[in-house]
Amino acid sequence: MIRPLTHPRFTETAGPPDVQPGCASALLDERPPRGGRPRPETQEIRVLAVGADDRTASDLDRITREECAQLGQEPDYTSALDALREQPWDLLALPLGADAEGQLRWWTDALRTVPSAPRIVALVPKPSLALEAAAVGIADIVSLPVRHDSFRDVLARWRVATHESVRALADMGGPDWGAYGIVSGSPVMVPVFQAIAQVAPTPATVLVQGASGTGKELVARAIHRLSPRAREPFIALNCAAIPEPLLESEIFGHEKGAFTGASERRSGRFERASGGTLFLDEIGDMSLALQCKILRAIQEREIERVGSSQALAVDVRLIAAVNRDLLALVRDGRFREDLYYRLAVVAIQLPQLADRGGDLELLTAHFLRSFGERYGKAFSGISDQAIELLRGHEWVGNIRELSNVIERAVVVAPGDVLRAEDLPACWRAYAPSVGGAPRGFATLAEVEQVHIREALHEARGHVGNAAKSLGIHRNTLTRKLRRAESPRVGSIRERPRQ
Repeated sequence: MIRPLTHPRFTETAGPPDVQPGCASALLDERPPRGGRPRPETQEIRVLAVGADDRTASDLDRITREECAQLGQEPDYTSALDALREQPWDLLALPLGADAEGQLRWWTDALRTVPSAPRIVALVPKPSLALEAAAVGIADIVSLPVRHDSFRDVLARWRVATHESVRALADMGGPDWGAYGIVSGSPVMVPVFQAIAQVAPTPATVLVQGASGTGKELVARAIHRLSPRAREPFIALNCAAIPEPLLESEIFGHEKGAFTGASERRSGRFERASGGTLFLDEIGDMSLALQCKILRAIQEREIERVGSSQALAVDVRLIAAVNRDLLALVRDGRFREDLYYRLAVVAIQLPQLADRGGDLELLTAHFLRSFGERYGKAFSGISDQAIELLRGHEWVGNIRELSNVIERAVVVAPGDVLRAEDLPACWRAYAPSVGGAPRGFATLAEVEQVHIREALHEARGHVGNAAKSLGIHRNTLTRKLRRAESPRVGSIRERPRQ
């Protein structure tokens, strides 16, 4: 039996300051779907709307009926909190007003007192409130008036999340897993560990080779830490990050007046690393002239500051790294052959992340713990679907890319489990939905909207900074935000109705 909805007007309401809910209704009965469609074989979702006006209440009632979900409504925050304490609810639909931050802060504190806290769905009448909701970590944001496709996607994401099985981080390796500070359990890393152990006690020069993001500096630090020089400085320099005219001064130092702007004597990296280890990353980007001076410093164990003819003795263990085929550069005449053989006394080749097998999950657990500690979050597990998305990614940027992805996920994840929805939305542009039916590719407009949303989140809602990171004018970003709220395009992170 369907109990009819009523919409009484409430004049006395309770809630946080400046929050004035409108009317409300309640419907907690089981309801057959409209149109005689069979009920999906999925868990029925319980949605509690708080302080919804007549239009929003009617839209939510219609949508939840058609999507086989239960809808309950409360007129104010106090009664809604009582309802949450009495029985579990899955989603909490909150229309946001002018004091959106105050509303969300009130609910964040209040939900700590609820035995089974629901996920918050922010219902926003304008883009600026969406930015405030995203800034505090709300993942589900729907524009007002509520459209069927946008709220349906919220329900779909919840269903996917509830069908994810969770693997405990404790089963993926302990927090101290890894030799020499390098997290790995893959057999392909055994030669790397062997080389580190063999070369560390010696003064031999080392060449670490591998693609960007594979952990070359981590290997260099491990060699230094296990060497007799461990108590002395470890100085690192990325040669590709410094303009060529300044690189020589950065490495060897300079005298006062050596060039325009040299107002005082400055020590270079060789001097600062004396007694310890100097790590020169991306040495393949260095000019031939500077390569000659590096070769002399290695052979003679002495340097000359820019603008000086006085030789300075240095005692430095040199470790170099390159992300390209250095022998190919030698053949092309872009790298000195004699320097190559001076550097490659011991050569260590690092594998790509894609070739390290189970290290992907091990490193994911490691980053979840470390970034969770940094941002004050404790993660207990990772879902099976999140693992599948991670495994399916190409990881061109290797471990550095994985680190960035997990750090972002830690920031946006609402709970203590890393789920598929916490990973970049473009990864889910083509993925099976619950029940295995393909969802199809996301449109270019959708991908753009997701990208804008993530840029705004990184900029903490600052439109100007987000526009700068996207490489567009602030006015262009503002127009795109307004267009995202148009019914023809859909709001950010929404998908068109299938």
